[in-house]
Amino acid sequence: MTRRNSIILATAAGVALLVAGCTSTQTANPQSKASFFVTSTNPGKGADFGGLAGADRFCQSLASAVGAGGRNWRAYLSTNAAAGAAAVNARDRIGTGPWYNVKGELIASNVDELHGTNKLTKQTALTEKGEVVSGRGDPVNMHDILTGSSPDGRAVSDGKDNTCGNWTKSGDGSAIVGHHDRMGLNDSPPAKSWNSSHATQGCSLDALKKTGGNGLLFCFAQN
Repeated sequence: MTRRNSIILATAAGVALLVAGCTSTQTANPQSKASFFVTSTNPGKGADFGGLAGADRFCQSLASAVGAGGRNWRAYLSTNAAAGAAAVNARDRIGTGPWYNVKGELIASNVDELHGTNKLTKQTALTEKGEVVSGRGDPVNMHDILTGSSPDGRAVSDGKDNTCGNWTKSGDGSAIVGHHDRMGLNDSPPAKSWNSSHATQGCSLDALKKTGGNGLLFCFAQN
């Protein structure tokens, strides 16, 4: 073999290793396999996401930013019946599971488990970036997660605004929230519910912060 051919073969081998290394890094990206996260931020208008479609787009955009945009992402939100439109249940929008956080930890195997004995805690309810969301006892409490839902993941039909005008209000109104850290002011079950703990004092970002939130959502991959 000539020296020139040896150099060509060595160069080709080096390129192959480089491509393989890049592919391995991309495949190892934990976010790309995630199917659940808590949003790391709010778009800036409190509970006004532009309705369910806008909330879904927000989940999708955050997932895409970390390499998980290949899935169909849905916000875990219910809506109340309004203007001839039927109520929507959060549990019916998110697929069938199983769902894993960005570290590959199982959250729930199916819808029934999600609304029963799931594995959601402050340590597993991570953002799309793999970060822990601050909760009760931290300098800034952001454990209120917007859901508009009952404990079983359905719309609440009590005649009240439980969804900030079906996620279109950023002023007056109210929405049901859950606690991602499963902690509250007392030990009663509602305070520890991940998806249905209490109502907010309003729909603006400032109002949401008053009860311990930051306008965050649960996002689930539908497929």
